[in-house]
Amino acid sequence: MTEGDDAAEATEASPNPVHLDLLDRLERALPGAVVEHGTACGELVVRVTNASWGPLAEVARGDLECDYLSFVSAIDWAPTPRDGGEDAGGDTSAPVQPTDMTFGVAGSAGRFQVFARVQSTARGWGATFKVDVDEATPLVASWVGVYPGADWHERETWEMFGVRFDGHPNLRQLYLPAGFEGHPLRKDFPLLARVVKPWPGLVDVEAMPEEAAAVTAGGDGAGDGAGGGE
Repeated sequence: MTEGDDAAEATEASPNPVHLDLLDRLERALPGAVVEHGTACGELVVRVTNASWGPLAEVARGDLECDYLSFVSAIDWAPTPRDGGEDAGGDTSAPVQPTDMTFGVAGSAGRFQVFARVQSTARGWGATFKVDVDEATPLVASWVGVYPGADWHERETWEMFGVRFDGHPNLRQLYLPAGFEGHPLRKDFPLLARVVKPWPGLVDVEAMPEEAAAVTAGGDGAGDGAGGGE
């Protein structure tokens, strides 16, 4: 390793001063709120307690000076059901799918998490916040009172993942008809069209050039043999 490589590695390992400042502001405003934090693609990711999610909106807008809400959404960390088992959803063909539950930066306590991305238009910084929600009763506070733009994002998250936002003024469907059962972005939601026809990218996998050449050669040989037999 060269001296330049050592310097680059040291730079990458050194804490980002902006991230440290944001974490310090957050921890002073909401003591005990931070569960874990890390970076993804150079951006700060902070996991907070469920109880602190509501107050976090005020802190993000005031103490962190993040006046712009980019999005609110959720994620289902469960592996995609496969192989047509009893708990399989619509994608029953996926030998390439993982079988273990894995989590992203800053970890997770379970299957479901809610995310929010906020940014400062004046300072040029931002952070992504995440919070664990209970699988049986996914519930978290609404941010609409602080960031009005959260309205549609929270409605979409409720509709697609089943996460309820306490304090949301009008939690109703955006895309699906009234009375629709289920939440289409959950991993266990049955995509019936994919039972009939599995995802092409998971089953119609092209062979590597060497494998394709071997198959072609084998086929040509079999054809020649058959022709000679006649």
